Amino acid sequence: MQGKRVLVTGGAGFIGSNLANHLARANDVVALDDLYLGTPENLSDDVTFVDGSVLDEDLPTDVDVLFHLAALSSRPMHEDDPAHGARVNVEGFVNTVEQARRDGCETVVYASTSSIYGDQTDPSPESMPVEARTGYEASKLARERYGEYYSNFHGLTMAGMRFFSVYQGFAGAEAHKGEFANLIAQFADEVANGESPVLWGDGTQTRDFTHVDDIVRGLELAADHELDGIYNLGTGESYSLNELVERLNEVLGTDVDPEYEPLTMKNYVHDTMAEVSKMREATGWEPEIPFDEGLERVCAPYLD
Repeated sequence: MQGKRVLVTGGAGFIGSNLANHLARANDVVALDDLYLGTPENLSDDVTFVDGSVLDEDLPTDVDVLFHLAALSSRPMHEDDPAHGARVNVEGFVNTVEQARRDGCETVVYASTSSIYGDQTDPSPESMPVEARTGYEASKLARERYGEYYSNFHGLTMAGMRFFSVYQGFAGAEAHKGEFANLIAQFADEVANGESPVLWGDGTQTRDFTHVDDIVRGLELAADHELDGIYNLGTGESYSLNELVERLNEVLGTDVDPEYEPLTMKNYVHDTMAEVSKMREATGWEPEIPFDEGLERVCAPYLD
């Protein structure tokens, strides 16, 4: 990824801005965002920002590589208005890829989700059966099917990346998102300020927490290698929310107990863990930021 023209949709959001800023060091990068969950303040001066929607008719798609990360990424957004969720996540995907294809772009890397694996305490390979239990998951599975279409019918390389619980601290690109920010950022901020994080159920649910820097490297490598198909981006390790709060207390030197509330959410995914051998074999990618180091990065601003 050097000297390329690149479009990152959702480019002012959490993952998108980290990716855009990284790629802008050696490429001509445009970040498109409707600013629903993003902010141009996340972007470096080297990135060209365009205020627009993936549903617009005239997108800046005259590029070599399209990274399509724009999405309504919260489950409630889809359950509150399923039609709008489908428009943004599915129609917006097709609209953007179609315009890029017509402009000559042949390399697309896009965001899917690991939640379609359901509850998994063992590593989840890309080959295992998946299903949609929520509107959000349905929209991401639809993306994957359209990705197959664009690969098989039009010959584009379509790399669908299933993210596992991506995180960074509020000193990164999520402070403005509040309740929609990643869990580790929210919990760290609460614990650092003496507030009890609220855990659903008994806190034994587990997540494969993956630092955003590892995600960014994976996305870049997917484009470098012109991957086609579905790939996991995770660590292959999982930690419970109880362990998360305990380790945050250790790093911050605090003693804050969590609060527990009943888990009432339907089709809640209790456990996740990635199998990442497919991505490793295709590109050499490995997660480089261990959980403890990631937490130290998240907590560093509070210790300073």
